[in-house]
Amino acid sequence: MMHLAKLGIVALLMAVFAATGAAETEHLSADQLAKAVSSDSISIPTPGELFAALGKTGKTNWSGQYRGPMPVTYRNRAQIALNLGGLIADGFIAVEAKDSQQVKNIGSDIIKLAKALGVSEKLLSRGNSINEFAENNEWDTLQEELEATQNEVKSSMQSHADQDLVILVTLGGWIRGTQVVTSAIMQNYDEHSAKVLRQPALVHFMQSKINEISSELRGEPLVKDVSEQLGEIEKLVSFPPGKAPTVDEVRKINKAVGKAMEEIESKELPK
Repeated sequence: MMHLAKLGIVALLMAVFAATGAAETEHLSADQLAKAVSSDSISIPTPGELFAALGKTGKTNWSGQYRGPMPVTYRNRAQIALNLGGLIADGFIAVEAKDSQQVKNIGSDIIKLAKALGVSEKLLSRGNSINEFAENNEWDTLQEELEATQNEVKSSMQSHADQDLVILVTLGGWIRGTQVVTSAIMQNYDEHSAKVLRQPALVHFMQSKINEISSELRGEPLVKDVSEQLGEIEKLVSFPPGKAPTVDEVRKINKAVGKAMEEIESKELPK
């Protein structure tokens, strides 16, 4: 049985996705995110790191970034993985907004998606306890529980098949996270915060990781479409080093990632 679903249920509830590459222990600044490439590896920022890099504490209307209900009846595992990533970012938004009901709503949706892939009862139980912390507004305790859960899940991700799907979960989370970041920047434009969007090497790296997954998953229509769209997104996030994108350039990035997210969420695929 696939273990990826374990990541989905947990990641969803914790609202951070597992990074492909080096492990992260701290939030990155906008400048650090813009220089995410090192000689040995590339760190893919979590939605939490993307949001923290906005540097607009107290100014971001997190609840205004919610999206409407999405289908939870997907049957294609690639689409499920990509949507799990997107919901992970949504979960983080709910945590930032300190919205316990939204945390529970997202948790319910993720459980439905993750069950289609097979989820251990142990992690489902942990998810229930996380929901209880959210309901009681125990946000500090919630963060601790989420971190512990993340470590538990990462240690269970060993097989190549799992890693293929982790890549898709990670990609879905980055796309949704970038959609939210660009939306927030458009609403409260700030040059320093906008620099976080310069990530050409990161996008290129994600494309290379897609090329490493199994031919079965790589051949899925949705995966092929998203991979092609990453090529266009790479061009849009390739503005000169040290230069912040204009509001219009941010809008173009938002439109591109929004298009990809719409496909991930709504595209009907055969079994």
